[in-house]
Amino acid sequence: MIPIAKPLIGEKEIEEVVNVLKSGIIAQGPRVAEFEEKFAEYVGVKYAVAVSSGTTALHLAVHAAGVGEGDEVITTPFSFAATGNCILYVGARPVFVDIDPKTYNLDPAKIKSAITDKTRAILPVHLYGQPAAMDEIIRIADENGLVVIEDAAQAHGALYNGKMVGSWGEMGCFSFYPTKNMTTSEGGLVTTNNKKMADKIRILRAHGEEERYSHVILGYNFRMTDISAAIGLVQLERLDDFNDRRIENAEYLTEQIKEIDGIEGPYVSEGVKHVFHQYTIRVSDGKRDEFMKFLNENGIGTGIHYPLPIYKQKLYQDLGYTASCTESEKAAKEVLSIPVHPGLSVEDVEKLVSVLGEAGDELF
Repeated sequence: MIPIAKPLIGEKEIEEVVNVLKSGIIAQGPRVAEFEEKFAEYVGVKYAVAVSSGTTALHLAVHAAGVGEGDEVITTPFSFAATGNCILYVGARPVFVDIDPKTYNLDPAKIKSAITDKTRAILPVHLYGQPAAMDEIIRIADENGLVVIEDAAQAHGALYNGKMVGSWGEMGCFSFYPTKNMTTSEGGLVTTNNKKMADKIRILRAHGEEERYSHVILGYNFRMTDISAAIGLVQLERLDDFNDRRIENAEYLTEQIKEIDGIEGPYVSEGVKHVFHQYTIRVSDGKRDEFMKFLNENGIGTGIHYPLPIYKQKLYQDLGYTASCTESEKAAKEVLSIPVHPGLSVEDVEKLVSVLGEAGDELF
């Protein structure tokens, strides 16, 4: 089976973890500080704060933005549940706005009508590694006095008009889960140019401590370990190469599948660097599940990202959500992710193209 994702951990990552273990400093320490500094430099911001996961990065960013009970945050329903849940964590309400059917990202044209006097922030997701339309989103936010928090969990190294994702909004949130474009095993990070927000997140991640045993606010234990940061430092050095290989694989796949009936390759917006966390096709005529079964039976791993808009999850149904986002619901029935990761060999990619063609012939 060619897996849908595969973390690439080399000897250097192992060596650096061993060095941390031998040092005796294995919780948050100097490696975390170094990782924060280098990641901030990579993204092009002043500050980066490492935390325990992408979800906690989102949670603390929303918290640091001052969002709270009774507030609203505009976001996309076509994402992993953490995108909505991080808003619920602070007592606020996610307001779901539909997606652009080409990019799968939040549609700026639909944001303005969703703004109310309770709206405090916009939370776009750079889904699958393709940046959202940040210039339009920032313009709308500025006109309405709203904070922008980027969910960049799938977009390490992606560019919008030559500028890194994670540097457009007041804050950007990254995940380093093993399937991401780079990993720390588990972990997350918030980027920002706002010192006040960075300082607040540093306090929030460590039990609300302003200094040792001085708890000034209610905080959490959301710290990253030096073990994770050691992996991240090496992975950051490899990130651009990883992304180049993802892009190369994606471009080849897109060219090869043009003539395959029943499937549509991913759209790439002008002026962006899409880093292909996922290579996601659309399968037409209600045959997505059959198509997926054929691929799986012939050795190709797949994933559906995502089978339900967030507001259709039981949690949100129980909260009384009755939203209806047509494009999100249509995409949920048609999208299918196939392998694009940098661990693919030439033989893997050729097999993938061959099986896709066989599936098209079989089903369409």
